[in-house]
Amino acid sequence: MSYQLSILDQSPVFPGTTASHALQKTVCLAQKAEEWGYSRFWVSEHHHSDQVAGSSPEVLISYLLARTNTIRVGSGGVMLQHYSPYKVAENFHVLSTLAPGRVDLGIGKAPGGLPLSTKALQFGTVNNVHDFSEKISLLQKIIENSVEDDHPLAGIQATPIPHEKPEIFLLGASVNSAELAASLGISFVFAKFINSDDRILRNAANAYRQGFPNGKFIISLAVIAAPTHVEAEALVDNRKIVKVHLQSGRSVTLQSLEQAEVFGKQAGEPYEITEQEADIIIGTPVLVKEILDQLHKNYQVDEFILHTPIEKDEERIRSFQLLSPLYQAEEDIKETPNKEYAQK
Repeated sequence: MSYQLSILDQSPVFPGTTASHALQKTVCLAQKAEEWGYSRFWVSEHHHSDQVAGSSPEVLISYLLARTNTIRVGSGGVMLQHYSPYKVAENFHVLSTLAPGRVDLGIGKAPGGLPLSTKALQFGTVNNVHDFSEKISLLQKIIENSVEDDHPLAGIQATPIPHEKPEIFLLGASVNSAELAASLGISFVFAKFINSDDRILRNAANAYRQGFPNGKFIISLAVIAAPTHVEAEALVDNRKIVKVHLQSGRSVTLQSLEQAEVFGKQAGEPYEITEQEADIIIGTPVLVKEILDQLHKNYQVDEFILHTPIEKDEERIRSFQLLSPLYQAEEDIKETPNKEYAQK
């Protein structure tokens, strides 16, 4: 396989279950991901939500690192607008010191919740840097110990200094995000399960490759695999992408129409809500692999991070198993004798 496969887990709380159940399932899935040959396992950041349990990726990452041995574990991602770059660097330096060479720092631009939770996260703080590009640039400099001598924070160190620094990724769904990642010289993850516009994906891929030819270009996408195509289709459950478009120009993706309405009301400005079919790759492992192969060819993708929005534990875990590098390798081995016989 010419590209890597990884997993994004949002610790979903399914109807009739608890947050404790969801987090224990995340631990189990991380261990399975390591066993099945996935490259990395990421957890997300969502606030004030009864649908997902992962509100603090740093804490969850530390637990997952302790319960696994080799797989890279990271954030998909830390919502930097809420936090001090210095504190984020400290958190991930501690993690990298505990588990050298296994920590990923994915950074997101979204709020990760409703306006009320954003207000709560930033309540009582003084945010001196309002531009996201400035914040992530400062974070990178603190991690690399390269803050300029004329900067107000000149000489600062985020201790402990790890032997192997965390790898930084920028998560986004626009050309602007791709250009920012390229300018910083860091890996870029295009969230295709949020923005399914192929034109934007192509432009983002081109912009990133032009700005940072040797960079790592990753696509995160929604995928559902099952033994038969019919069963995979039955698991989709009519999922939608719901977006709130604020009059100020900002757009935010929510998990439901109800959440979108609440977000719009809390935002305190005129808004519009749109719905569209969720962009989910559906099918047998063979069909899904063919689609990934084509995306890899079209956009020179180095890695895919798989997100599987199924509200059934067993079917969700099975989907990841069917798409895993280990499963694909076993299938290739099974096919090899038949191919050799055919050639004879």
